[in-house]
Amino acid sequence: MHCQNILLAWQPNINFLTSTHHPITHCYMNKLYITALALLGSAAPLLAQNTQNRPATRVAPIKEAATLLNGRACATMEVYDAQLAADPAMALRMKEIEAQTRKYLSQPPLIQRRATGAIITIPVVVHVVYNTAAQNVDDAMVADQIRVLNEDFAKTNADASQTPSVFTASATSVQFVLAKQDPTGAATTGIVRRSTKTRSFSSNDFVKYTSKGGSDAWPRDKYLNVWLCNLGQGLLGYAQFPGGPAATDGVVCLYSSVPGGTATNYNSGRTATHEVGHWLNLRHIWGDASCGNDLVDDTPTQQTSNGGCPVFPKVTCGNQGDMSMNYMDYTYDRCMYMFTAGQSSRMDALFTTGGARASLVTSTGGTALRQVATSAAALYPNPATDVVNVESARGASRVSVYDMSGHEMTQARYNGNGQVQVSSLPKGLYYIRTSNGGTVTHQRFEKE
Repeated sequence: MHCQNILLAWQPNINFLTSTHHPITHCYMNKLYITALALLGSAAPLLAQNTQNRPATRVAPIKEAATLLNGRACATMEVYDAQLAADPAMALRMKEIEAQTRKYLSQPPLIQRRATGAIITIPVVVHVVYNTAAQNVDDAMVADQIRVLNEDFAKTNADASQTPSVFTASATSVQFVLAKQDPTGAATTGIVRRSTKTRSFSSNDFVKYTSKGGSDAWPRDKYLNVWLCNLGQGLLGYAQFPGGPAATDGVVCLYSSVPGGTATNYNSGRTATHEVGHWLNLRHIWGDASCGNDLVDDTPTQQTSNGGCPVFPKVTCGNQGDMSMNYMDYTYDRCMYMFTAGQSSRMDALFTTGGARASLVTSTGGTALRQVATSAAALYPNPATDVVNVESARGASRVSVYDMSGHEMTQARYNGNGQVQVSSLPKGLYYIRTSNGGTVTHQRFEKE
């Protein structure tokens, strides 16, 4: 893989992104060029002040990406760059996240462990967006992908034993489970399937919107969204760092990169491991610059990305050898098999008080709740125009109304006495969800 890099240094005394603020990389696989220009559109003038020294970028035609050679194609930094250009306030959010991370890391390890607590289990929703039958990844392969994530993040992967003796592989505090409750609290498999007319997606986030041929994200404060789809431009995947837009939060992976897929050398599920690492605030191991900084203290400085399966030690930047086997490098799936303790701690910072992903610690999206059946007579009138009487709401700890897409309808009001005011709702179908301890009831009604 050929990479041209620019190192942009941190400016501690400013609150906005300048031309010396953050690392950016433009990586190209053979003659395929990954570009974020299509994302920018009218935002291009905002980026101009940060791109005066960049090489010209050529746009490659979208093509099928079943087999990749010589390098892993990840567009995370290009997407990050485009988001910063489109939303200048994001630079401040990223600075605040980094400050919170540094504050956490400055504490003694014992204090860090107390702040983080036990294993953090993150509910995952997998959006399978498919144009062909082959792209419609089956449930077993999705489950296998979750297994690989859990093994890699817990350091129970068998190949962790191959870590060179000069390095120490580390388990993380993060584990994953397919969601058992959807945003309304209804039971779910954690897998959403969407047929699309789109033959292949790019890094423009269209796959994250039902209206654009993809599948809408579930709330990021409760779930990790993973999209599996066909990606063009030689892409294996990309992720969104903490601090990005809520509607596009999550990771996107080539459908054939899951365990047992057809992406040669990249079909053991480690594209997801790499991209989830980004989602948990890890940078590329080489810092997206020549001898760059990945913001982690116990990873060696290395000159650039590694592809394929390098023989250790490959010495660059005066190190003892590149940590090419780190999940945040670009090597083949079978040749990446470790995180470091520093990377684990950087992830942990997200889940402490004030952390960008702290809300996931208390998410119940991965917990199956006991469902009870109710008769139609327990909700009336149905259809309704102004008020719905809900027998199961009496004594319930929470009563809420959702549309069929799982969005809470805050304009619907519960009076605390078994009645829900629905006059402000648009006409359509809705769910009333009542919760009482470990019991959850869902009842559908129509608003006229």
